[in-house]
Amino acid sequence: MPNALIITTAGINCDRELAYAFELAGASAEFIHLNRLLASPQLIDRFELIGLPGGFSYGDAIAAGRIAAVLMRRRLYRALACAIERGVPIIAPCNGFQVAVQMGILPGPAGDEPWPSTPPRPTIALAHNDTGRFVDRWCGVVVPLETRCVWTHGLTADDPSAMLPVAHGEGQFVTSSPRSLGRLERSGQIALRYRPGDNPNGSVGDVAGVCDASGLVLGLMPHPERFTRWNQHPQWTRLRGPSVAGHPLGLAMFRQAVAWAAQAAAV
Repeated sequence: MPNALIITTAGINCDRELAYAFELAGASAEFIHLNRLLASPQLIDRFELIGLPGGFSYGDAIAAGRIAAVLMRRRLYRALACAIERGVPIIAPCNGFQVAVQMGILPGPAGDEPWPSTPPRPTIALAHNDTGRFVDRWCGVVVPLETRCVWTHGLTADDPSAMLPVAHGEGQFVTSSPRSLGRLERSGQIALRYRPGDNPNGSVGDVAGVCDASGLVLGLMPHPERFTRWNQHPQWTRLRGPSVAGHPLGLAMFRQAVAWAAQAAAV
């Protein structure tokens, strides 16, 4: 059974949901506080899966995820890059996405380029929602056919059940240039989009989540860990037929990554 690391710290409030999702998908989960990891980065080597939970790390002082990202960028970047190199799937919903981008593990190096020894300069960011308000609702999502993301590749999202909850004030996906967005699209690193007309924050290209070039690291603003049971869906009493034939979208994402980790461990 793959073991998932859940990194916790002050202000995080989605760690238990993340652990529950991993466990439903067939993994075990262990919580380790960020301070302990900063003191002993080698602890990361024990895990086959990693989760950076959502919430409001350190109260989102200065900017969303900024303090946690600075701490992790200084002490954990190399340990996480090594984990990715050995095939560890990482998921970073909401605040985790903000942290992952600012610490330098998303969008990651292009193609087959090796991970740099020091954190790269960010080429993407999560800015304030275009409405200037915190948004807390369910949004329709679409999985791009060409994505290489381990977590979402091959999943279908073409009916009313294809929704995920969002809850953020700084979730607008932006890139340093149109060229950066084009590179992500061409390399299959767009892992999830908002359904046309249901973009909650003004993200460019309706991008809801991206992965690194390996497809292992997924950062997204929606919360898949909050949709692991059908009765969590806002329309669950009206869902019929094919819509509820398989696993909820959130759980399906975790099952794919856990299966990947289990297979990698067997090899």
